Amino acid sequence: MKKTLAQFVSILLFALPLLSTAERPNKDGEFYQITIYHFSTGDQQKLIDQYLQQAYLPALHRQKLKNIGVFTAIANDTAADKRLYLVIPIKSLKQVTEITENLAGDNEYQLNGKTYLEATYKTPPYTRMEKILTQAFPLAPFLTLPKLTGPAAERVYELRSYESATEKIFQNKVQMFNEGGEIALFKQLNFNAVFYSSVIAGSNMPNLMYMTSFENMADRNAHWKSFGASPEWKKLSAMPEYQNNVSKNTSYFLHTTPYSDY
Repeated sequence: MKKTLAQFVSILLFALPLLSTAERPNKDGEFYQITIYHFSTGDQQKLIDQYLQQAYLPALHRQKLKNIGVFTAIANDTAADKRLYLVIPIKSLKQVTEITENLAGDNEYQLNGKTYLEATYKTPPYTRMEKILTQAFPLAPFLTLPKLTGPAAERVYELRSYESATEKIFQNKVQMFNEGGEIALFKQLNFNAVFYSSVIAGSNMPNLMYMTSFENMADRNAHWKSFGASPEWKKLSAMPEYQNNVSKNTSYFLHTTPYSDY
């Protein structure tokens, strides 16, 4: 009996840090679940949009989730691999599974999403679905709604991914954003950043992802021109400790959908 009790205590002590990390709200910030729908036809896009607008987002709102962003790639008109991006802020890692569990018991969601949920293998709503999980940066712990005033159809959301050669070098780039002052510079130059985050589960790790927003593409180009020319960036990027900490920089240019929360 003593041996069994000792074993139980040992297992509990081992599991407790893992459980506390996954279940407790992230007091230092939030997480982001980024879903990318890859599709190839207009019918697929119509089905995804219908599902998200009429079933999925209303169900998430019923779960008290807010500030959910839905975006289409600007390149979709000519790209063979067309994409739609869904960004959901979440409070804890446990909430990832809770969302799915709650959807299973949501009759309104099941009814409104029936066409998508019961699609056959002959008419799938997408070619692939990709999910990325990220954690907000320490100095940008929560999503910020952009302050844009121009026509919504012209607004440009830029989702960037910075990959690094190793985990240690990646942490150096994260530090450059935070304590190094890169976030402060983006704020100073009014990049209207939505979020900054470290990827904790994805296909291009180690990497970070962040999103900035602009009135239009000309506004975006002007902001990046001012960023590159700023004395603060020239000084920061020349520091020896921050050299070669990004091995690949990828930008995704997006438009918001009419039913997105922002």
